[in-house]
Amino acid sequence: MNKLPLVKPFLPPKRVLINAISEVLYSDYIAEGEAVKEFQRKFSMIIGNPFSLPVSSGTAALHIALILCGVTNNDEVISTALTSEATNISILMTGAKVIFADIDINNGLISPDNIEKCITKNTKAIVVVHYAGMICDMDRINEISIKYNIPVIEDAAHSFLGKYNGKYIGNNSRFTIFSFQAIKHMTTIDGGMLCCTKESDYIKAKRIKWFGLDKDVPRLQNNITQLGYKYNMNNVTATIGIKQLDYLESNVMKYIKNGLYLDEQLKDYSGVKIVKYNNNTSQAYWLYTLLVENREGFIKKLEEQGISASPLHLRNDKHDIFNNKNVLSNLDYFYERMVHIPCGWWMCKKDIDRMISVIKSGW
Repeated sequence: MNKLPLVKPFLPPKRVLINAISEVLYSDYIAEGEAVKEFQRKFSMIIGNPFSLPVSSGTAALHIALILCGVTNNDEVISTALTSEATNISILMTGAKVIFADIDINNGLISPDNIEKCITKNTKAIVVVHYAGMICDMDRINEISIKYNIPVIEDAAHSFLGKYNGKYIGNNSRFTIFSFQAIKHMTTIDGGMLCCTKESDYIKAKRIKWFGLDKDVPRLQNNITQLGYKYNMNNVTATIGIKQLDYLESNVMKYIKNGLYLDEQLKDYSGVKIVKYNNNTSQAYWLYTLLVENREGFIKKLEEQGISASPLHLRNDKHDIFNNKNVLSNLDYFYERMVHIPCGWWMCKKDIDRMISVIKSGW
C-alpha cells in the first residue's frame, strides 16, 4: 500500500536538473544574474504580468509589498488568521499591528464583509490569502479597496496558476506574492515572486530587494535613497525555477486536475462538505479542503490506510505575538471541522479513488 503524503516536492528529471545546476555552479557567476532574468521573463510570460520580480522568498515579497504600501509603525493591516505564520509575521516586521478579519464560513477565506468592519483611520493595507489554493472573493475585495482607497496585497503562496476573471492570479491587485518554498506547487528550494500592477512599484521594489541599490547602474555611481534589504534571488535558485516552468503539466496542472475530480466525486456525499468556491474564480488546489464532523476520527481513519490528512496550520490568532482581540466566530466553527487531504502531482486516479473509497466507508 503506497503512503500518500499531504505534500511532496516535485523536481524535474535528475539528468535535466543536475546538468543545469552544474552548469550554473561552475559558470563563475552564481549570484543574481542572467539566470534570474530568464526565470523572470519566463514566469512573466506565463502569468501575463511583465512587472514580476524574483526574490529570495514569499516572505520577502510580502515585506517589500507592505513597505511600498507605506505600512510602518503603529499602522494597521487587515489580514486573516487562517494562513501560514509567515503572512502575518511579515506585517509585524514593518512595525504595524495585525487586525484579524473573520472568514467566510463556507470556505475559510477572508470575509469581505468583515474586512469592511475592521477598517479604521489607521488601516494602511489589506492582505488576503488564497488559502490552500482557493481564490478569495476578489469581486467584493476590489470594491472595498476602491471605496476606501486601501491597497490590497494578495498572498498567493498556495495558488500558483489559480485564476480570477479568467486571468492567472498575479494580475489583479496592486501586489501579489508567490512562494517557491520547498513544498509549494512549484519549488525552487526557496524563493518567491512579487507581482506589481504598477511599473513605478516594480522599479522601487527592484531597489528595495538589493539594499536600496539600483543594479542597472554601476555600483560606484549609485546613491541609496531608501532602506533596502538582501532579498534577491540567485542564479542557482533561478535555474531550478527555469527548469520547473518546463514541467507545469506534470506538476501544477495535476493538482488542478485532481482537485476538480475530487469536487465531482465528493459533491453528493453527505458525510463530508466540500467548500463553496467564489464567483469568477478557478482554484489551484494546493491542498484539497473538506469540512467534516469528528475530524480526529477522520484523520485517524485515513492515516490507518496510509493517507495523510491534517488541518496543517495553527490558526495565527492563537499565537501570543499577534495579541489578537477580535472575536472570530466563523473561524471558530470552520477550524474545528476543516481538514486537508492530498491532491498533488503524485496522486494518480487509482490513488484518489482509493482515498475516496476510504472516506465513503465512514469513520
